[in-house]
Amino acid sequence: MDTSSYSDNIPQAMHDFVELVREETPVELHSIHVVGSVLTPDFQPGRSDINSVIVLERIDLTFLDFLVRLGATFREKKIAAPLLMTPHYIDRSLDVFPVEFFNFREIHLTMTGEDLLARLVIDDLKLRLQCEREVKSMLVGLRQGYLRALGDPGGMASLLAGSVKSLLPLLRALCHLRHRPPSLAGSELIRSLQQPELPETDSFEAVFALSRQQGEKLPEKEALTSLFARYYQAMEALAEYIDALAS
Repeated sequence: MDTSSYSDNIPQAMHDFVELVREETPVELHSIHVVGSVLTPDFQPGRSDINSVIVLERIDLTFLDFLVRLGATFREKKIAAPLLMTPHYIDRSLDVFPVEFFNFREIHLTMTGEDLLARLVIDDLKLRLQCEREVKSMLVGLRQGYLRALGDPGGMASLLAGSVKSLLPLLRALCHLRHRPPSLAGSELIRSLQQPELPETDSFEAVFALSRQQGEKLPEKEALTSLFARYYQAMEALAEYIDALAS
């Protein structure tokens, strides 16, 4: 996936962070990669966090303490705590976290060092299995979250927004499994689902739009309850669809 047209989304604060880490790291640095929504059209400046992966030759407490000292300065600038990995960890974890590494491979920009993410090889069988497991886990989370919300519109809106945000990486993986090019944009990913086996995918679009609201008045409780029911039904159908891909 070509993310080059979105590289200007990366704020100066992230460039400053990378430079500090590169110059002052107490352990041997392999590479730093920006990942996630900042490299997509879904990025919302001032609201979206800037996510990254730092690859080290080894990880120890001195590097964690080094990042802690930088944290207070950069957290307020929306620079999220980076994921820390070693090349060995990545190589031995592709079968455990195929969805995450697939998305890192597809959406990343190497800021310094070797671009090892571009050459990751993901097993499609394990990718499908994790997609099914994650969607079924999300169904459990939706049921529990609905009970916790106790009908509160804010709680229900937050539950739905968090769910669809977690769904997007799975949809990219699903596009790959269906031999279709995955999109960077969430709305296009959702539209790619539209087919007879998956009714009610318009609820995904409605929840995605809800997740991107900034300060707008929330829908009434009845409307949110109806949207939840449609979204939940669509998620059940999606779980069945992914399960059927195994046969």
